Amino acid sequence: MTNYLNKLIMSRLLAAITLPISIALTILLTILCSVPIIIAGLVKLILPIPAIWRSVSVFCNFMMYCWCEGLAALLHLNPHLKWEIEGLEKLNKKNWYLLICNHHSWADIVVLCVIFRKHIPMNKYFLKQQLAWVPFIGLACWALDMPFMRRYSHSYLIRHPERRGKDVETTRRSCEKFRTHPTTIVNFVEGSRFTEEKRRQTRSPYKNLLPPKAAGIAMALGVLGAQFDKLLDVTLCYPENNDSPFFDMLSGKLTRIVVRVNLLPVAEELHGDYVSDKNFKRRFQQWLNTLWEEKDTLLTSLITPHPQKK
Repeated sequence: MTNYLNKLIMSRLLAAITLPISIALTILLTILCSVPIIIAGLVKLILPIPAIWRSVSVFCNFMMYCWCEGLAALLHLNPHLKWEIEGLEKLNKKNWYLLICNHHSWADIVVLCVIFRKHIPMNKYFLKQQLAWVPFIGLACWALDMPFMRRYSHSYLIRHPERRGKDVETTRRSCEKFRTHPTTIVNFVEGSRFTEEKRRQTRSPYKNLLPPKAAGIAMALGVLGAQFDKLLDVTLCYPENNDSPFFDMLSGKLTRIVVRVNLLPVAEELHGDYVSDKNFKRRFQQWLNTLWEEKDTLLTSLITPHPQKK
């Protein structure tokens, strides 16, 4: 009993020391990488010349790669962390990808950046509008041409019908920018991080997921469908740190990250007019719901502890 208490005290003491150090190093890394990106973005804004835009984009992507490498190095400092990753074979940095993933924690972005940094083009995330005001990060994401999405409630759209379809137009404009160089477009199609409260509020039919929103990826496929080489269906979870993975990541208590990557073809039936064609919209939503049912089953199997063999 005494040994257990000593280990518990030491564990909490180590976490208390690790947390402020991890936060400080992460902030420092983010500032060091985002400032050059912001400056390069201002150059692109002042000099709207295609050749300059391409050069600036290459530089910004390189700086984001440096940020990903820094995050990988910080995670490597945790001796208890184990990665279980399947499905990285046959990926290529010269291809275009549409990546969809479940969203459980802020840790998800870190995990996706770290595991894919050497396998596919730099990730471009669909971001909430509120992130535009986060110091350094917001401006850096703007310079990297990441689309900021403003979510409106159903009641708000009834009062302001002119706002309907704004996210779709934002998606279209952003995707047009990615035609010139290989890109990975990332969309957390649930639109928000998963919590039990949100699951109840949305009346989600899934045990581990929120209902998926189809419009963003449908529009991305509509604009860049012919250029996407594959669709990456990514499932990730933190079986031993399911309650607070991001906090545990920063405090050095994260022990296991499980990632499954399913490489899917961009089938012809996924191309269509999601806004005007109701039949296509219905088929696309059914396809995504089926994908989400399979993901929910997979997550249940990954999270559920398996009995140890005697």
